[in-house]
Amino acid sequence: MPVPVIGLTGGIATGKSTVSNYFKKLGIIIVDADAIAKQVVAPNSSSLEKIKAHFGSQIVLDNGELNRAELRKIIFSNESEKLWLNNLLHPVIRQEILEQLNTANGPYVILDAPLLFENNLDKLCEKTLLVDIPEELQIMRGSDRDGVNKEQIKQIIAAQMPRSIKLKKADYVIDNTLSLENTYAQITAIHQKLSNR
Repeated sequence: MPVPVIGLTGGIATGKSTVSNYFKKLGIIIVDADAIAKQVVAPNSSSLEKIKAHFGSQIVLDNGELNRAELRKIIFSNESEKLWLNNLLHPVIRQEILEQLNTANGPYVILDAPLLFENNLDKLCEKTLLVDIPEELQIMRGSDRDGVNKEQIKQIIAAQMPRSIKLKKADYVIDNTLSLENTYAQITAIHQKLSNR
């Protein structure tokens, strides 16, 4: 019988990866929706070939990889192109997620997905866990990494479900504004609760 699925989510620069990595250290299997999303558009994949046919060859870098910066520019300014891309990729990603969840073992498995609620992946989960920081801090932390500027961070935040709604939907919330030790203590408490059911 498949193990319980716990959905882990958090907006850009909230520290979701830190939380996910700590669960991994605790021996929990992580099904990473972002890694799967990258995998399905790997060089020479059928999904990438369809994207190239749709958007043109400039969407692929010289090394055969997807030009993410170019794609991001297109879909953030064009709703119908974003919809086309989602309709292509979401079913493929969802299928791979389901396969990985079904083969996982342990007291529970974590489904790590930045757009858990937006893409209705929370429907696959028994409980959901949100890594949370205020938006101002997201903008500050986010513009310090990935070479993404503040305006792009604001656009990414605006394209996602509002923080207030995510806070209402989540079964557990990790406040990631304090020290790393504090975050780890919150994770450990949740882990114990989930392991001892």
